[in-house]
Amino acid sequence: MEQSGDTDTGKQSNGHKEAKKEDLKTTECKLKELSSAYLSIIESIGEDCSRQGLLKTPERAAKAIIHFTKGYDENLTDIVKDAIFDEDTDEMVLVKDIEMFSLCEHHMVPFMGKVSVGYLPSKKVIGLSKIARIVELYSRRLQVQERLTNQIADALQNILNPRGVGVVVEATHMCMVMRGVEKFNSKTVSSSMRGEFRNNPKTREEFLHLIKKF
Repeated sequence: MEQSGDTDTGKQSNGHKEAKKEDLKTTECKLKELSSAYLSIIESIGEDCSRQGLLKTPERAAKAIIHFTKGYDENLTDIVKDAIFDEDTDEMVLVKDIEMFSLCEHHMVPFMGKVSVGYLPSKKVIGLSKIARIVELYSRRLQVQERLTNQIADALQNILNPRGVGVVVEATHMCMVMRGVEKFNSKTVSSSMRGEFRNNPKTREEFLHLIKKF
């Protein structure tokens, strides 16, 4: 029986190794394709890719965009794992000013800011760091701010089934700062309310007050 167990463990270990090899192969292929694409972009704008400062720029840019969009390679289940706990509380939980960086899907330039998330538990709470990880999951993709706000709210609603969820995102968009109207001090604020945050004005007011207070 012990020998069989060892064999099963060995099979699982080999399976993990094969999966890692496949992931590495996929990443290497993605890096190669993106490096080639960035090389074409740099040449197309009239630069000389053979000069010293640009020799490794295509690969660096490829690695950067892979990091900026790592949310495509992650999922909510793997992030949350076993970090949901039974807890007899019904008071509001608020995590505010979570730093956020994303890429505008219209121009592929950054927008950045902060996210505040609140929820009213229904006998279940989530590890606080996981809320920040959920923000990271959806922000590290090509995005629009309105969708990002809704995705964060929907994720918490789906995994916790709380009595209510509120999400507020405040961001500066480089597509407005660097191009177009070039308004350097403009900020965009979006919100998404679920359950009591939407239906109960007092709950919503408390949430918005706490965001501004501290």
